[in-house]
Amino acid sequence: MRTGANYLGNGECEFTVWSPTLNSVALQILTAKEQIIPLKPHIEAGYWQIKLNDVYPDTLYRYVLDGENAFADPASQYQPEGVHGPSQVIDPQFNWTDDNWTGVPLEAMIFYELHVGTFTPEGTFKAIIPRLAELREVGINAIEIMPIAQFPGDTHIEPDLAYRNWGYDGVYPFAVQNSYGTPADLKELVNACHQHGIAVVLDVVYNHFGPEGNYMGQFAPYFTKTYKTPWGNAMNFDDAHSQGVRHYFIQNALYWLGEFHIDALRLDAIQAIYDLGAKHFLWELAEAVHHFCQNANCKRYLIAESDLNNPQIIRPPELGGYGLDAQWSDDFHHALHALLTGDRQGYYQDYGECTQLAKAYQDTFVYDWLYAPHRKRFHGIPCRDRPPFQFSVCIQNHDQIGNQMKGDRLWNRISFEGLKLAAGAVLLSPYLPLLFMGEEYGETAPFMYFVSHSDPDLIQAVRAGRKQEFEAFHYDEDPPDPESAETFLRCKLNWQLRNEGKHKVLLDWHRELINWRKTHPALLKKDRNCIEATSNEEKQLVIVRRWSEANKVIFAMNFNQSPITLTLPIESTAHKKLDSADTVWSGPGSPAPNNLSVGQELQLQPHSLVLYELES
Repeated sequence: MRTGANYLGNGECEFTVWSPTLNSVALQILTAKEQIIPLKPHIEAGYWQIKLNDVYPDTLYRYVLDGENAFADPASQYQPEGVHGPSQVIDPQFNWTDDNWTGVPLEAMIFYELHVGTFTPEGTFKAIIPRLAELREVGINAIEIMPIAQFPGDTHIEPDLAYRNWGYDGVYPFAVQNSYGTPADLKELVNACHQHGIAVVLDVVYNHFGPEGNYMGQFAPYFTKTYKTPWGNAMNFDDAHSQGVRHYFIQNALYWLGEFHIDALRLDAIQAIYDLGAKHFLWELAEAVHHFCQNANCKRYLIAESDLNNPQIIRPPELGGYGLDAQWSDDFHHALHALLTGDRQGYYQDYGECTQLAKAYQDTFVYDWLYAPHRKRFHGIPCRDRPPFQFSVCIQNHDQIGNQMKGDRLWNRISFEGLKLAAGAVLLSPYLPLLFMGEEYGETAPFMYFVSHSDPDLIQAVRAGRKQEFEAFHYDEDPPDPESAETFLRCKLNWQLRNEGKHKVLLDWHRELINWRKTHPALLKKDRNCIEATSNEEKQLVIVRRWSEANKVIFAMNFNQSPITLTLPIESTAHKKLDSADTVWSGPGSPAPNNLSVGQELQLQPHSLVLYELES
């Protein structure tokens, strides 16, 4: 059952909506001569449907519920007037040129997370296209787009600033954000990405709807009071009438994968998807996507954001799992961030030891049923039965930057040497690396939390909540106003920096690391049994060995603010291939020898990384 306005061509359109508890649903056609047409109950319980002629693309419509109020379609594909306006009929036809696209294998993906509104001055889908060639030249092969479901805005100000939101306040999961462009514009972007050899990952939110423009409860029991989330009542995945909610979101996933040729979906905060039924929603979703892939030209993937440290999410169903393809691993970020910045506030109090980063390299989860002081409980379980390429790691993303009070990036927090060390730590790991837009060249603009609402009470609530969130950190000043247009504008990227001074050096360093990651046999090997990590807490040192059948590399990372002396555990002569302290990378100069003998000492500069390749 496909809900929404399904345009069939030649002026024929089928309208379907799920409303199992209503007595009547009527279609309101908003043309010069307004029409109200009753829908008929469908043979499948809870659905209402009608097929009409003389209804063409761009037609605006609403649904009238029980003869009273009219609302936009919950499965609207476009909201040209925003969350409070009517829905629009969309013609799905598009001239795709990606017939030969076979996708990027999951284990080869290098994610580049971007926010459409701040990635370019224009803040549109089309404006991204001219920059794809430069991303590809660096080695990026998968852009991860933050949520684009229609979110609210204050339309009383100039159009370019009316809509300012991270995207997690969306209320129409099928509708492309109107300020970013049309559905056809998004298809044009995806088509262009595939022409450049770049996969497209879309961030989708199945754990809540945003507060403003949220009329879903008028149509059907999309929510349950059984569970509470940070956003209020949970989505109804296991209560009465939950089959309609489950179908709604599964249909949404297939809509993006099929209609828009999206290569993967990043599922936001799945720990807030509550389902105690015998078959978890995520399991059913994974089944539907895997079935879809059987008839597709390339594999599509589901990647979960989760802080549960639970591999059940990615284990196959025959092992009791849900069968998703990959999940985020926050432990790697937290361990690396704590070492680089010295942060020990909030959840960072659970991190800060080199042995934890070494464990993150070897075992993925630092907390695998260990006591976590910040959580005040035991957390996580081991995941060594899952290959490393089922986990995504980063040192910067929208949350880790934007959830700081001023949205400061690492460029403004640590040294240039630390930035190179951070890049090497992520890109030389066996996991799926993620870069946040601008990270590759050291963007200086912050990425702060920003919103745009039309409800004054909601605006005040957001401001108060943001202030309260940082009170525990004892800051002397208030956080930037999330409702201010200036906050949003300050987050726009300074794209020209990538060609200047140390920014260009950092860009070249990322390019070199990515090239090594993509070409060296030992780094291509994604076997958990082919990596070994050790640490020295006194020296603030982490050493990682990786190998394949015929090749071995070893890299050492010095998190100390002073030079250290060490002996690498090698069994044959090794040749230096990468050294972040070398002057070619604008470093202070490296005393590490180009050729290293067994038992020979070497010195590492502060906050540096050196990689050696061993002779066979």
